[in-house]
This record gives sequence, structure tokens and C-alpha cells, in this order.
Amino acid sequence: MLPKVQLPETRRMISLTVRENTRLSPNFVRLTLGGSELEHLHDPGFDKGVRLFFPREGQDELRMPKLSNNAWMAEVMLLPKARRPWVRNYTIRAFRPELHEIDIEFALHGDAGPASAWAARARPGDPAGIWDLGRMYLPPGHADWHLLVGEESALPAILSILEHAPASLVAEVFLEVPEVADIRERVEAPAGVRVHWLARNGAGSVPGRLALGAVESATLPTGPFYTWAAGEHGLPTGLRRHLVNERKVPKSDIAFFGYWRHGRSSPG
Repeated sequence: MLPKVQLPETRRMISLTVRENTRLSPNFVRLTLGGSELEHLHDPGFDKGVRLFFPREGQDELRMPKLSNNAWMAEVMLLPKARRPWVRNYTIRAFRPELHEIDIEFALHGDAGPASAWAARARPGDPAGIWDLGRMYLPPGHADWHLLVGEESALPAILSILEHAPASLVAEVFLEVPEVADIRERVEAPAGVRVHWLARNGAGSVPGRLALGAVESATLPTGPFYTWAAGEHGLPTGLRRHLVNERKVPKSDIAFFGYWRHGRSSPG
């Protein structure tokens, strides 16, 4: 089976502050976070994930865990909610070590989730923090081409994968976004990559269904391939089921990650 995560050799809690909040499209914002402690972050590349810590509304400061090991979660959960930070998983979109800066992109859902609400209101000087989770894009050497599929929550990871990919990459990429105005005019990717943009435009309430249907009906290239799929739980799990049952793809060649479930809030 393919390894699911490649962890960094060392990692520690990193405290940062917001430097910029940039609106990218109707449903996306980019936060630039910075601080000298980023000297402890290894060059991320591809889909480097982090636990993002940010204050709850009304909190004057961010209470970061003191433990730089897996016991940090128990430390956080033992705090009363009045002092406990929010914690969510995100992908580093860009890393500028010479400036001690990272970018993280957020898909906005109004006030439906704490991360979305925080990202919309975050201002320069606001505190934040990260904990390195490693990366999950770990393709095998025998794949002739790659299939990358995600909705808006996986868009930053897939764009980062494409930007760090070797020039030889051949891939079919299916990206679902809330509306046409969220489609990126320019995607940095090798010449052998084809990007299929899919916009819901108000049709359907569950993100990922449009992308799943598009792949199910697509004529895909021949030869062995590696799949990386992420987003709302139904997308990666449904895609894996389709690829295994209908296209006879080995399970070991499919990496799938259900970031969240429609209609359910994450604990914390």
C-alpha cells in the first residue's frame, strides 16, 4: 500500500501573525502569515499540510500548545473553551523562507465554519500558528500519468502540487469550484497537464458531486495511473469506489482524503 503521509524529520509549534488578507475571488481569500519562527519549517512543496491554530471570536490572544509532539491535542482539549484555540487542517499554498512568509488559501462559506469566518475578518497583526503535518502526495514510480480531483477545499493543495510537479508530469485534473468567477485564469502546470474546471453555479448543495460525476463519465488515458483525490468525504470515497469497481484500478494506486463531511461540523 502507498504510504499516506510523509512526515518531516523534526517539527515544532510555530507562532505567526497575519500580514495580509487578499480576496482572490468571490469564494476564496489568501492569508499571508509571517514570523521569524518559520525558520523551523522545512521547505514544504507539493501538498504540505499544517494544523492551523487561530483564536475564537472574542479571544484577545492565541493560546498555542506548549508541547511539540502528538500530545498537543490533549493539551488543547483540556483547556476551557474560553481559552482554547480553533484548530483546522490546511495546505500551505506558498512558502517564501527569505521573507519568513507563507500563504494559506481559504474557501469561504460565510459564517458556516469558524475557519471561514476567521479568514474573512482576519487583519494584519492578528495571531495564528501552525504545526507541520507533512505531505500526502506520494506518487509511485510506475504511474504513466496522474489523476487529481478535488473541490474547493482541495483546490490549494492541487494547485500547489501542479506548481511543484516535474516538467514530465502528465495528468488529468478535475477542479470543482462554487461559481465561474472562482476559476483561476492561469494555472502553473507542466505542458502535459489538462485542467478541467467545473463550476456549480448554485446547482447542487453538496460540493464534490459535480467533480465525481465528471470523472465517472470521462474518457481517461490508458496505462497505469496514480490518483490523488480530496475534499468533502463523498468525493474521494465515491471516486475510489468508482475507480476500483468500474475501472479496475488497484487500491494501492489511489490516495484519497475526506477533509470534511457536508452538514457536520468538526470537533473543537
